[in-house]
Amino acid sequence: MALEYASVTPSVETMTPETSPYDDLATPAEMLADCRATDLRLAQAVRRATRPAPSIHFDEQPREQAKRGIEVSEAAARLAAAIYSD
Repeated sequence: MALEYASVTPSVETMTPETSPYDDLATPAEMLADCRATDLRLAQAVRRATRPAPSIHFDEQPREQAKRGIEVSEAAARLAAAIYSD
């Protein structure tokens, strides 16, 4: 016995489910590959979650840290000059 629903709009005549909740949309090999990939991701998460947290004490921080350089393109320099010129 197929389930049929009353039409919702004139363009939809009948609505029947195309798949059952028990239908597998992937092959067993694809599902196994998904499980293995998930297992690897969970193992990484476990390793990261169980690492000790970095110290927040000032005396345990590196003394000298290089500062990142800032590069300003010619177009950005021209735009800034045009906006902030008096």
